[in-house]
Amino acid sequence: MRLDELGELGLLRELEARGLAVGIEHDAAQVDDLVVTCDALVEGVHFRFDLLSWRDLGFRAAAANISDLAASGAEPLALIVALGLPAETELADVVELYAGLNEPGVLVRGGDTTRAPSVFLSVTALGAAERVPGRAGARPGDAVVVTGPLGAAGAAFRAGRLTRPPIRVEEGRRLARVATAMLDVSDGLAVDAGHIARRSGCRIAIELERVPLAPGALVEDIGFGEDYELLAATPDPLDFTVIGRCEGGSDVVLTLNGDAVEPAGWEHFR
Repeated sequence: MRLDELGELGLLRELEARGLAVGIEHDAAQVDDLVVTCDALVEGVHFRFDLLSWRDLGFRAAAANISDLAASGAEPLALIVALGLPAETELADVVELYAGLNEPGVLVRGGDTTRAPSVFLSVTALGAAERVPGRAGARPGDAVVVTGPLGAAGAAFRAGRLTRPPIRVEEGRRLARVATAMLDVSDGLAVDAGHIARRSGCRIAIELERVPLAPGALVEDIGFGEDYELLAATPDPLDFTVIGRCEGGSDVVLTLNGDAVEPAGWEHFR
């Protein structure tokens, strides 16, 4: 079977079923007291230099990984960077890239560089957490909350640009104390809610009219992904915006003013 038939989620299920990967359902892996996550950005797939600068690329790579730590309730400790570059790349561009990587305030502690036909950037982020909610603990009766407005990335892309991801570490640490499940919205609201629904064995019902939208965003933009706000199931919403609830079932239901809406989102290989 080909990857464009399986999709990213199908590939991960196959690896787990064959015993070749363990516990890959969460935003980050917990190894003893350490929380570890890894994310890759590939030129032409995740970014184009006509839409962002080298510095913005570095910030984006760091922020995407820090977002996974935030979704685990973790305090970031360090970044490890693997970087592939064409040999004709200018030194000034690489310096700008690393300036962006350092901008969120988490130090780069090591990594690797290699020659490559186009730019790719893989960042591993290390953190520490007292409690990692994961994706499998949501239960019927939990509220579904988000930490901020969605749709900014989709609206920006329609305008021919990319947005800078938000950093939600403090929000993640607060939510981790009470949340039964949590992740960041990177693949689109419905797709990411589906990760929680399948792993937890519950239905997530979202009322789109309750979802806060970023300036200029349309409801359709929440399916674009890359908003990097946190989505959590929790018995205590704290002061975060409630956009839905957990029910009996194992799927995602979207409605807009009572009418059903077809889910949309991003999945690699498809």
